Amino acid sequence: MALLRELPALVVLERLPVPVLAIAEDGDILFANPAFGEMLGHTPEAVMELKFRDVFHTMPADESAVSLVRAHANLVVELMHQDSSIVRARMSKSALLRGDDPVALATFQDLTERLWDEEL
Repeated sequence: MALLRELPALVVLERLPVPVLAIAEDGDILFANPAFGEMLGHTPEAVMELKFRDVFHTMPADESAVSLVRAHANLVVELMHQDSSIVRARMSKSALLRGDDPVALATFQDLTERLWDEEL
């Protein structure tokens, strides 16, 4: 337990095997772990140079990104891969639950292949 208490949150988030993304209200991407970068064909550093509208394919860019992430929690969203293909993933509820949090932190489950097979 002592080891867990000493680990910084960013270290834990980077090591998670599931894609994790933190985004600010203005659409700035504040954090992407390696699994999120891999899902979209980018390095985590390259993802953090993108904006909300560059990653979320079908969501309007004129609303607060945090509000949109909250509104689409537990739904399948369409994300843009680096090669311009669409990645379909279920986005979790934000781990930051207060209504006044200026950041949303969500995990993603890539469903692209499964949904594609079901459509065939």
